[in-house]
Amino acid sequence: MGTIERVGIYPGTFDPITNGHFDIIRRAATHLCDRLIVSVAVNAGKGPLFSLDERTAMVRAEVESLPDPVRGRVEVQPFEGLLMHHAVNVGAELIVRGLRAVSDFEYEFQMTGMNARLNRNVETVFLMASERHQFISSRFVKEIRQLNGDIQEFVSPRVMERLNEKFS
Repeated sequence: MGTIERVGIYPGTFDPITNGHFDIIRRAATHLCDRLIVSVAVNAGKGPLFSLDERTAMVRAEVESLPDPVRGRVEVQPFEGLLMHHAVNVGAELIVRGLRAVSDFEYEFQMTGMNARLNRNVETVFLMASERHQFISSRFVKEIRQLNGDIQEFVSPRVMERLNEKFS
């Protein structure tokens, strides 16, 4: 009998991808999933700074920096629509969500409850942000950069370059 591949998705807007997001990707691909699909959401309601194509390209560039064999287990896909439909379309049985603080929990708890009602075959797993990444958010990174603050410990040099281009 063959082994069953555990497919997970890590959805988000990734506007831009931060070191905190990257840490969750690395840990999920290493410890939770045989294949992790990083799902970049359209999420026009959030008014993203970067286009869907730009965000997808940034996430792909970050994934390329993962070591083998972890890199080979991660793929990046844009998606639009209901997360549970996307999960079914890609054969995922696991949704990975990162938690930074207690304030994230209430929203994530409600979303997990709704997702479970939509599809009981897809589990949600929470990964706590590593201690050094608990305070990082894409929103704060953009605000700090817009005000000419130093963001180099929050994002990769590649992402910092893209932010510099946007705010120059």
